[in-house]
Amino acid sequence: MLYRFYLLIFFLLFTSCTQQSDENTMILTGQIHGLKKGTIFLERIIDTSYVAIDSFKIYGDSKFHFQQQIESPEVLHLYLRLDNGNLLDDRVSFFAEPKEIDFSTNLEDFSNPYITGSENHAKMLTYYKMAKRYQDRNLDLFVEEFNAKKDNNDSLMKIIEQKKQTLLRTSYLATVNFALQNSEFEIAPFIMVYETPDIHKSYLDTVYNSLSDKVKQGIYGKRLKEIIANKE
Repeated sequence: MLYRFYLLIFFLLFTSCTQQSDENTMILTGQIHGLKKGTIFLERIIDTSYVAIDSFKIYGDSKFHFQQQIESPEVLHLYLRLDNGNLLDDRVSFFAEPKEIDFSTNLEDFSNPYITGSENHAKMLTYYKMAKRYQDRNLDLFVEEFNAKKDNNDSLMKIIEQKKQTLLRTSYLATVNFALQNSEFEIAPFIMVYETPDIHKSYLDTVYNSLSDKVKQGIYGKRLKEIIANKE
C-alpha cells in the first residue's frame, strides 16, 4: 500500500515537471533550401555578444530542428556556417516563444526567412515595416542636408535640422503608440528598450505601467524596469 502511495506521488511530480517543461519549450523546425552541408547555430545575446546555445549539423537533408527552454519570449538568432568553414555574413533574428515555430528560407536569401508560429515575431515584422518609413524619410533628409552643406546654405540647413528633430519625435511617439497597442506581448517592452534610447522617462513609465503582469515578469519587461530605475 505504501509502495503504491509513493508511486502515485512520483507519477504526479513527474507529470507536473513534464507539463511545466513542455509549457516552456520552443520547438523550432526549419529548412534552408539549397543547403547541402553546413552547421546552423542557435544564438542568444549575452553581455552584448552572440553566444551559441545549440547547433545542428546539416548533411544532405536541408532540414533542421531545435528544442530550447524559453524563460519568456525573447529574440534569438540563427547563424550559418557552410561546410567549407565560411560563415554567412547575415544573421537571422526571430522572436522565440515557447511553442512550435516553423522557419523556411533558401541559401541565396538566407536573411529573408518565412517564419510562422510566433505572435511576437509577426508583430515585430509589422513594427519594423512601420519604422522603415521613418528611416527612409531620415535618409532623404540626410541627402538634403548634404546638398545644403555643399551649397553653404545655412538657412536651409537649419530648416532640415528642425525637420530631423520633428521626424525623430514622431517616430518615437509612433513606437510608444505601437507598444501601448500591444502591451500584452513582449514586443512592447522590447522596442522600448532597443528602439527609443533617448526617449523621456515618462514615456517609458507609461508603456511599462500598461504591460500585463506576465510581460512585466519577462526578460524585456525586467530590462525596461531597470532602464526606468536608472534613468534620470
